[in-house]
Amino acid sequence: MEKDHSSIPSSKEELDKELPVLKPYFINDPEAAGVSEAGLRVTWLGHAMVMVEMDELIFLTDPMFSSRASPSQYMGPKRFRQAPCSVGELPAIDAVLISHNHYDHLDYSSVVSLNERFGNDLRWFVPLGLLDWMQKCGCENVIELDWWEENCVPGHDKVTFVFTPSQHWCKRTLLDDNKALWGSWSVLGPWNRFFFAGDTGYCPVFEEIGRRFGPFDLAAIPIGAYAPRWFMKYQHVDPEEAVRIHIDVQAKKSVAIHWGTFALANEHYLEPPVKLSEALERYGLKNEDFFVLKHGESRYIHTSDESFE
Repeated sequence: MEKDHSSIPSSKEELDKELPVLKPYFINDPEAAGVSEAGLRVTWLGHAMVMVEMDELIFLTDPMFSSRASPSQYMGPKRFRQAPCSVGELPAIDAVLISHNHYDHLDYSSVVSLNERFGNDLRWFVPLGLLDWMQKCGCENVIELDWWEENCVPGHDKVTFVFTPSQHWCKRTLLDDNKALWGSWSVLGPWNRFFFAGDTGYCPVFEEIGRRFGPFDLAAIPIGAYAPRWFMKYQHVDPEEAVRIHIDVQAKKSVAIHWGTFALANEHYLEPPVKLSEALERYGLKNEDFFVLKHGESRYIHTSDESFE
């Protein structure tokens, strides 16, 4: 399917006005990173990449710092909003969660750069079938999981990382269709719970995730790359389906991801947040329940002082 890029302005000034890229708070004060006990902080770093601080851990989802989501930096989808920071400007990261192997979610250069900076101090949680690929990138501290399997970061065994299902697919080459798994992540701590949907179509599994592990204090749910529906429906949710996932997993708050960074589908580049707001109103929810951040912006969420049993 040919993507329609005509809605993206060629003017950097217009893009800076409509989709500003902020300098994340930790660039000037890296020692301020890290949230313990009652509360968590999320920073949107573009596309499906968020930095989450909770329960004395800092982790990234689907790190993507490159200019193109492609095996080549000379062709393929090019980002129209730059990453808010470089790998070198990140605070100390304890873990990375990978949802699946598509190029906009599993980026070779980003993986190598993170590994070069943090080495074995960084634990990688990846879907079944990606261990060999990660090791070829030089990563040694890699945990490969099937759906519903779990593990933890050494020294932080009270925080459990569960690889949970989603509805998607995998492919990086002509011959590896669905040779690796795809999924979502449920992070269960003594004080907070976080859900990362990754890339997904809407399906009943989110109700099961909510029953097993909810309520979640925060969920990161995709809202973009959904048009046309006849083509995208089974692999990418639209904003209304994103709200249904928010409800199904019993999220107290959700942050919108997977929009405003790459032109991957046909909707207008500013449409997803508008459609999200309309869907929230239809479901009797407020914009603050499922919020949209600027690139590089952070949100602190105060959660219960009571720990999970």
